[in-house]
Amino acid sequence: MKVLKFGGTSVGSVAGLKNVRSIISRQQEPKILVLSAMSGVTNQLVRITDVLAEKSTEDILEIVSELRERHFSTISELIENDSLAKQAREFVEEKLNWLEQVSEKEFNPELEARILTRGEFMLTKIFSLYLKSEGVDNSWLDATQFMQVFNLENPDTDHVGDLFNESIRRAGYGDLFITQGFVRVDKSSKISTLKRGGSDYTATILGAAIGATSVEIWTDINGLHNNDPRFVENTYPVSQLSFEEAAELAYFGAKILHPQTISPIMGMNIPVFLKNTFTPKKQGTKICSLPDRPGLKAISAKDDITAIKIKSNRMLMAHGFLRKIFEVFDHYETPIDMITTSEIAISLTIDDTRNLHLIERELAQYGEISVDHQHSIICIVGEGLIEQENTSHLFEILKDVPVRMISYGGSNNNVSLLVDTQHKIETLKKLNDKLFAGRKLSSV
Repeated sequence: MKVLKFGGTSVGSVAGLKNVRSIISRQQEPKILVLSAMSGVTNQLVRITDVLAEKSTEDILEIVSELRERHFSTISELIENDSLAKQAREFVEEKLNWLEQVSEKEFNPELEARILTRGEFMLTKIFSLYLKSEGVDNSWLDATQFMQVFNLENPDTDHVGDLFNESIRRAGYGDLFITQGFVRVDKSSKISTLKRGGSDYTATILGAAIGATSVEIWTDINGLHNNDPRFVENTYPVSQLSFEEAAELAYFGAKILHPQTISPIMGMNIPVFLKNTFTPKKQGTKICSLPDRPGLKAISAKDDITAIKIKSNRMLMAHGFLRKIFEVFDHYETPIDMITTSEIAISLTIDDTRNLHLIERELAQYGEISVDHQHSIICIVGEGLIEQENTSHLFEILKDVPVRMISYGGSNNNVSLLVDTQHKIETLKKLNDKLFAGRKLSSV
């Protein structure tokens, strides 16, 4: 059995949904479909959570009305069978009626998650009934019955697999199952999410849970590109990446992948394919255990990075100083992305600033603190990158762009630069010229 995930742009229109049906009809192997909400729907649901604090019922009703019109229009165009179309409308109406009453409820994290995941539930039910109207047998599954993910960083895939097998047993088994991405149940048995973009993560958690033959992630891009095509011209998709290469790129900003996508299946020899729903014959990118070759593969960028510098003369030869600094970040569960040290200073970066003011207050006892926001980490990735002769060319960037920090040697596969975000696009372009000029290795 394989897992196929289709993102919001893939299922964002009637034409897109028909295209998804065409793609899965060409694959005879038993399948699990993981679907996102229609493009733009989750943003509308976020608007509802934003106005809840103001108890602005009129705004909520207006958003719900827009959602009703879009989903009902999709049902009318998509499902010709009157009985199945009625089932779809009734299901959607139930979900939207609940939203209309949400301003009367006490706002809390579970209520927020229930609001944000409405889109996935509505779209998956519509698509399931559409397939049935076309004579394609399938089972719709409620992800809350098996996506018990208590630890976001380390999901218990064996437990998820046991619950999933129980769900398909109740559904009567079969060759095609449709469920929601993004949704999970937390350790308190409450509805939660895998965070924005988490449908990719759903797919690989399920892939690991059932020992899938492969996981396919379908978007609107022809695989993972060697640089960000939004800012850099003449980029190209990379045909093959190792799990380690893909994990580095995803964590450091490659938009095609959720940052934690690769982690559940590393070591399981389950390949992941990144494909374009709108050009399905294109090869895309394959992610597997081994790279096709050593050396440079791709560049990605991660924004909203905050740089923190701790300067202290007491650091000189002070045993345990670094441990004390790290304990502050550990206490506030704030990961560190990059770090450099000197005899009297430590510079590091974080992307989670929710507890920054508390972190600053505790760090102040160890020295002088300076904080700079709006930075970007530029990540250059490739198997054995630092051992390649041409890698040294990337440091020519220092002549053109002010680089705040460099991380080199922490991994054989990754060199990272920290720059002010205003220089990000310039850095991506210049690195592209220096490292990829005239090359299309591993391109499709």
